[in-house]
Amino acid sequence: MSTVQIVLLVILAVLIAAAVALYFFGTKLQKRQEEQQAQIQANKQQVNLLVIDKKRLKLKEAGLPEEVVKSTPWYARRGKLPIVRVKAGNQYINMVCDEAIFDTIPVKKNIRAEVSGMYIVSARGSKGQKLVSDQPPKKKGWWGRTMDKLQEKAGAKPVK
Repeated sequence: MSTVQIVLLVILAVLIAAAVALYFFGTKLQKRQEEQQAQIQANKQQVNLLVIDKKRLKLKEAGLPEEVVKSTPWYARRGKLPIVRVKAGNQYINMVCDEAIFDTIPVKKNIRAEVSGMYIVSARGSKGQKLVSDQPPKKKGWWGRTMDKLQEKAGAKPVK
C-alpha cells in the first residue's frame, strides 16, 4: 500500500470514530433534554406578568441568582440568553424566556405566561389573545437569503 492510501484509511477511521462518538453523545443529550422538558411541563403554572424590558444578555450580566449561574454548564455560560424583566405582583424579576416566544412578547404590556421556576414557557395576552410581535421581521443577510433560495429549489420550503 502506498502512503497516500494509508493516510486516507487513517483519516477515514478517525472520521468514523468521531461520527460514532457524536451519535452516542447526541442520544445522551437528547434523553437529558426530554427529561428536562418533562420536568418543566410538570412544574409550570400560569402567572400574570407586566413585561418591563427584554434583552439578550450573557448569563453573568443577566442579574440571575448565583445558584443559577453556578448550576449552568461551563459551555453555556458564554452564550446569550433571552432575558425578560417582569413585574410579578410587587416584585421585579429577571426571567429566562423560551427562544421560540421571545420575539412575540410585547414590552410594557401585561401578559399571561406559563412559568416554570424562572423560565417562561409560553405567553398569551392578558385577555387570552394570541401575541403578535409589533416589531418588523428581522431582515435576512446574504447567507440567509441564499439558504432560502437553495431550500426552495430543493423542495424543502414552499415557493413564494
